[in-house]
Amino acid sequence: MSAASSTFRIATYNIHKCRGMDMKFLPQRIVSVLQEIDADIICLQEVVNIPDGPGVTGMSPVEAPPNPFDQAGDIVRAFPGHASAFGENRPFRHGMYGNLTLTRLPLKRWRNFDVSRRGRERRGILETELQARDGSTFHVFNVHLGTGHMERRYQGRLLVHGRILTRPDVKGPRMVIGDFNEWTRGLTTRLLRMSFQTFRPRYGQRFLRTYPGFLPLLSLDHCFYEPPLRLEGARLWRSRTALMASDHLPLVADFRLDPQAAA
Repeated sequence: MSAASSTFRIATYNIHKCRGMDMKFLPQRIVSVLQEIDADIICLQEVVNIPDGPGVTGMSPVEAPPNPFDQAGDIVRAFPGHASAFGENRPFRHGMYGNLTLTRLPLKRWRNFDVSRRGRERRGILETELQARDGSTFHVFNVHLGTGHMERRYQGRLLVHGRILTRPDVKGPRMVIGDFNEWTRGLTTRLLRMSFQTFRPRYGQRFLRTYPGFLPLLSLDHCFYEPPLRLEGARLWRSRTALMASDHLPLVADFRLDPQAAA
Protein backbone atom coordinates (compact mmCIF):
# COMPACT_ATOMS: atom_id res chain seq x y z
CA MET A 1 0.00 0.00 0.00
CA SER A 2 1.24 3.46 -0.81
CA ALA A 3 1.91 6.14 1.78
CA ALA A 4 0.11 8.55 -0.61
CA SER A 5 -3.15 6.75 0.11
CA SER A 6 -5.43 7.54 3.04
CA THR A 7 -5.07 3.88 3.98
CA PHE A 8 -2.03 2.09 5.33
CA ARG A 9 -1.01 -1.43 6.27
CA ILE A 10 0.72 -2.22 9.56
CA ALA A 11 2.27 -5.51 10.66
CA THR A 12 3.62 -6.73 13.99
CA TYR A 13 5.98 -9.67 14.07
CA ASN A 14 8.07 -11.22 16.85
CA ILE A 15 10.95 -12.55 14.75
CA HIS A 16 12.55 -14.63 17.57
CA LYS A 17 16.10 -13.45 16.75
CA CYS A 18 15.45 -14.73 13.19
CA ARG A 19 15.54 -18.29 14.52
CA GLY A 20 12.96 -20.39 12.72
CA MET A 21 11.08 -23.52 13.68
CA ASP A 22 14.00 -25.48 12.17
CA MET A 23 16.33 -23.71 14.69
CA LYS A 24 18.26 -21.95 11.90
CA PHE A 25 19.11 -18.22 12.19
CA LEU A 26 18.11 -16.85 8.76
CA PRO A 27 17.46 -13.08 8.59
CA GLN A 28 16.75 -13.34 4.85
CA ARG A 29 13.81 -15.61 5.59
CA ILE A 30 12.29 -12.91 7.82
CA VAL A 31 12.95 -10.34 5.08
CA SER A 32 11.09 -12.58 2.60
CA VAL A 33 8.04 -12.71 4.88
CA LEU A 34 8.06 -8.92 5.29
CA GLN A 35 8.33 -8.46 1.54
CA GLU A 36 5.30 -10.72 1.10
CA ILE A 37 3.29 -8.61 3.54
CA ASP A 38 4.29 -5.27 1.94
CA ALA A 39 3.33 -3.19 4.98
CA ASP A 40 3.69 0.57 5.29
CA ILE A 41 4.58 0.21 8.99
CA ILE A 42 6.49 -2.79 10.34
CA CYS A 43 6.80 -3.39 14.10
CA LEU A 44 9.29 -6.11 15.03
CA GLN A 45 10.23 -7.60 18.38
CA GLU A 46 13.22 -9.74 19.44
CA VAL A 47 15.60 -8.16 16.93
CA VAL A 48 19.37 -8.60 17.39
CA ASN A 49 21.63 -5.71 16.36
CA ILE A 50 25.27 -6.84 16.09
CA PRO A 51 26.82 -5.18 12.99
CA ASP A 52 30.05 -7.23 13.33
CA GLY A 53 29.46 -10.87 14.18
CA PRO A 54 31.94 -13.10 16.05
CA GLY A 55 35.12 -13.49 14.01
CA VAL A 56 33.99 -11.06 11.32
CA THR A 57 35.86 -7.93 12.44
CA GLY A 58 39.02 -7.38 10.42
CA MET A 59 38.13 -9.80 7.67
CA SER A 60 37.65 -8.81 4.07
CA PRO A 61 34.08 -9.06 2.70
CA VAL A 62 35.16 -12.17 0.73
CA GLU A 63 36.66 -13.90 3.81
CA ALA A 64 33.93 -12.98 6.30
CA PRO A 65 31.21 -15.58 6.86
CA PRO A 66 27.56 -14.44 6.80
CA ASN A 67 26.62 -12.71 10.04
CA PRO A 68 23.22 -13.98 11.23
CA PHE A 69 23.13 -11.40 14.03
CA ASP A 70 23.32 -8.21 11.97
CA GLN A 71 19.55 -8.59 11.88
CA ALA A 72 18.54 -4.96 12.30
CA GLY A 73 20.99 -3.98 9.56
CA ASP A 74 19.90 -6.75 7.19
CA ILE A 75 16.24 -5.84 7.57
CA VAL A 76 16.76 -2.08 7.24
CA ARG A 77 18.93 -2.52 4.14
CA ALA A 78 16.22 -4.70 2.56
CA PHE A 79 13.74 -1.80 2.77
CA PRO A 80 15.60 1.29 1.52
CA GLY A 81 12.38 3.27 1.14
CA HIS A 82 11.58 2.96 4.85
CA ALA A 83 12.72 5.09 7.78
CA SER A 84 13.65 3.08 10.86
CA ALA A 85 14.02 3.29 14.63
CA PHE A 86 15.66 0.71 16.89
CA GLY A 87 14.80 0.55 20.59
CA GLU A 88 17.66 -1.04 22.55
CA ASN A 89 16.32 -3.05 25.49
CA ARG A 90 19.33 -5.07 26.66
CA PRO A 91 22.85 -6.14 25.66
CA PHE A 92 23.15 -9.29 23.57
CA ARG A 93 26.63 -10.80 23.10
CA HIS A 94 28.65 -7.77 21.95
CA GLY A 95 25.65 -5.92 20.51
CA MET A 96 22.09 -5.04 21.44
CA TYR A 97 18.65 -6.61 21.36
CA GLY A 98 15.26 -4.91 21.18
CA ASN A 99 12.39 -3.69 19.01
CA LEU A 100 12.60 -2.31 15.48
CA THR A 101 10.04 -0.16 13.65
CA LEU A 102 10.23 0.61 9.92
CA THR A 103 7.87 2.90 8.04
CA ARG A 104 7.22 4.28 4.56
CA LEU A 105 5.44 7.21 6.21
CA PRO A 106 7.48 10.21 7.35
CA LEU A 107 9.04 9.48 10.75
CA LYS A 108 8.97 12.68 12.80
CA ARG A 109 10.57 11.39 15.99
CA TRP A 110 10.92 8.30 18.15
CA ARG A 111 11.59 7.33 21.73
CA ASN A 112 12.22 4.07 23.62
CA PHE A 113 10.70 3.52 27.08
CA ASP A 114 12.22 1.12 29.61
CA VAL A 115 9.39 -0.87 31.24
CA SER A 116 11.60 -3.47 32.92
CA ARG A 117 10.74 -4.88 36.31
CA ARG A 118 13.55 -5.66 38.74
CA GLY A 119 14.70 -9.25 38.54
CA ARG A 120 13.16 -9.84 35.11
CA GLU A 121 14.44 -9.54 31.55
CA ARG A 122 14.70 -5.94 30.35
CA ARG A 123 11.74 -4.90 28.21
CA GLY A 124 10.91 -1.80 26.19
CA ILE A 125 8.19 0.06 24.32
CA LEU A 126 9.30 1.87 21.17
CA GLU A 127 7.19 4.91 20.27
CA THR A 128 7.27 6.43 16.79
CA GLU A 129 5.45 9.58 15.73
CA LEU A 130 4.40 9.32 12.09
CA GLN A 131 2.97 11.84 9.65
CA ALA A 132 -0.15 11.00 7.67
CA ARG A 133 -0.93 12.21 4.15
CA ASP A 134 -2.93 15.21 5.36
CA GLY A 135 -0.05 16.34 7.59
CA SER A 136 -1.61 15.14 10.84
CA THR A 137 0.34 12.89 13.18
CA PHE A 138 -0.35 9.62 14.89
CA HIS A 139 1.67 7.51 17.30
CA VAL A 140 2.61 3.83 17.11
CA PHE A 141 3.81 2.08 20.27
CA ASN A 142 5.78 -1.09 19.45
CA VAL A 143 5.36 -3.31 22.53
CA HIS A 144 7.12 -6.37 23.92
CA LEU A 145 5.91 -7.16 27.43
CA GLY A 146 7.20 -9.76 29.87
CA THR A 147 6.29 -13.39 30.34
CA GLY A 148 5.56 -13.16 34.08
CA HIS A 149 2.04 -12.46 35.35
CA MET A 150 3.03 -9.82 37.94
CA GLU A 151 5.61 -8.41 35.53
CA ARG A 152 2.90 -7.74 32.91
CA ARG A 153 0.59 -6.17 35.50
CA TYR A 154 3.40 -3.77 36.42
CA GLN A 155 4.07 -2.99 32.76
CA GLY A 156 0.38 -2.53 31.94
CA ARG A 157 0.00 0.07 34.69
CA LEU A 158 3.21 1.79 33.59
CA LEU A 159 1.98 1.92 29.98
CA VAL A 160 -1.51 3.23 30.71
CA HIS A 161 -1.10 5.17 33.97
CA GLY A 162 2.62 5.97 33.87
CA ARG A 163 2.19 8.68 31.23
CA ILE A 164 3.72 6.72 28.35
CA LEU A 165 0.44 6.85 26.45
CA THR A 166 -0.90 10.00 28.09
CA ARG A 167 2.04 12.40 27.89
CA PRO A 168 1.03 15.96 26.89
CA ASP A 169 3.20 15.79 23.73
CA VAL A 170 1.33 12.73 22.41
CA LYS A 171 -1.05 14.48 20.02
CA GLY A 172 -3.16 12.59 17.50
CA PRO A 173 -4.50 9.04 17.55
CA ARG A 174 -2.52 6.25 19.16
CA MET A 175 -1.93 2.62 18.26
CA VAL A 176 -0.44 0.07 20.68
CA ILE A 177 0.75 -3.05 18.86
CA GLY A 178 3.13 -5.93 19.40
CA ASP A 179 3.81 -8.99 21.54
CA PHE A 180 1.92 -8.60 24.81
CA ASN A 181 2.65 -12.16 26.02
CA GLU A 182 -0.96 -12.11 27.23
CA TRP A 183 -3.20 -14.89 25.94
CA THR A 184 -6.05 -14.27 28.41
CA ARG A 185 -7.81 -11.00 29.19
CA GLY A 186 -5.27 -9.84 31.77
CA LEU A 187 -4.81 -6.44 33.38
CA THR A 188 -3.03 -4.87 30.40
CA THR A 189 -5.83 -5.93 28.05
CA ARG A 190 -8.51 -4.66 30.43
CA LEU A 191 -6.79 -1.30 30.90
CA LEU A 192 -6.29 -0.76 27.17
CA ARG A 193 -9.85 -1.78 26.33
CA MET A 194 -11.11 1.13 28.45
CA SER A 195 -9.80 3.62 25.87
CA PHE A 196 -8.93 1.62 22.75
CA GLN A 197 -10.57 -0.67 20.24
CA THR A 198 -9.10 -4.02 19.23
CA PHE A 199 -9.85 -7.10 17.12
CA ARG A 200 -9.18 -10.82 16.88
CA PRO A 201 -6.83 -11.94 14.11
CA ARG A 202 -8.44 -13.95 11.32
CA TYR A 203 -7.26 -16.27 8.58
CA GLY A 204 -9.89 -16.95 5.97
CA GLN A 205 -13.14 -17.32 7.89
CA ARG A 206 -11.53 -18.53 11.12
CA PHE A 207 -10.14 -16.77 14.17
CA LEU A 208 -6.65 -18.09 14.74
CA ARG A 209 -3.75 -17.72 17.16
CA THR A 210 -0.23 -16.38 16.62
CA TYR A 211 2.05 -18.63 18.71
CA PRO A 212 3.86 -20.95 18.21
CA GLY A 213 4.10 -20.29 14.48
CA PHE A 214 3.81 -23.77 12.93
CA LEU A 215 0.97 -24.94 15.19
CA PRO A 216 -0.32 -21.82 16.99
CA LEU A 217 -2.13 -22.38 20.28
CA LEU A 218 -2.04 -18.92 21.90
CA SER A 219 -2.80 -15.34 20.85
CA LEU A 220 0.11 -13.29 22.19
CA ASP A 221 0.23 -10.55 19.53
CA HIS A 222 -2.39 -7.81 19.61
CA CYS A 223 -3.27 -4.37 18.26
CA PHE A 224 -5.18 -1.62 20.09
CA TYR A 225 -6.17 1.60 18.33
CA GLU A 226 -8.43 4.63 18.67
CA PRO A 227 -10.41 6.93 16.32
CA PRO A 228 -9.93 8.53 13.87
CA LEU A 229 -8.06 5.32 12.96
CA ARG A 230 -10.57 2.95 11.35
CA LEU A 231 -9.90 -0.76 10.87
CA GLU A 232 -10.46 -1.87 7.27
CA GLY A 233 -9.38 -5.49 7.70
CA ALA A 234 -7.03 -7.77 9.62
CA ARG A 235 -5.54 -11.23 9.26
CA LEU A 236 -2.73 -13.55 10.27
CA TRP A 237 -0.03 -14.06 7.69
CA ARG A 238 0.33 -17.81 7.20
CA SER A 239 2.49 -18.20 4.10
CA ARG A 240 4.74 -21.25 3.83
CA THR A 241 7.77 -19.12 4.68
CA ALA A 242 6.06 -17.46 7.65
CA LEU A 243 5.16 -20.83 9.15
CA MET A 244 8.88 -21.64 9.45
CA ALA A 245 10.64 -18.28 9.83
CA SER A 246 9.85 -17.59 13.52
CA ASP A 247 7.94 -19.02 16.48
CA HIS A 248 5.31 -16.27 15.98
CA LEU A 249 3.07 -15.49 13.00
CA PRO A 250 2.79 -11.92 11.71
CA LEU A 251 -0.39 -10.02 12.55
CA VAL A 252 -1.38 -7.69 9.68
CA ALA A 253 -4.03 -4.95 9.69
CA ASP A 254 -5.22 -2.35 7.19
CA PHE A 255 -6.33 1.03 8.54
CA ARG A 256 -7.81 4.24 7.24
CA LEU A 257 -7.10 7.56 8.88
CA ASP A 258 -10.43 9.34 8.48
CA PRO A 259 -9.76 13.06 7.80
CA GLN A 260 -13.30 14.08 8.77
CA ALA A 261 -13.07 12.29 12.07
CA ALA A 262 -9.64 13.84 12.65
CA ALA A 263 -11.08 17.30 12.00
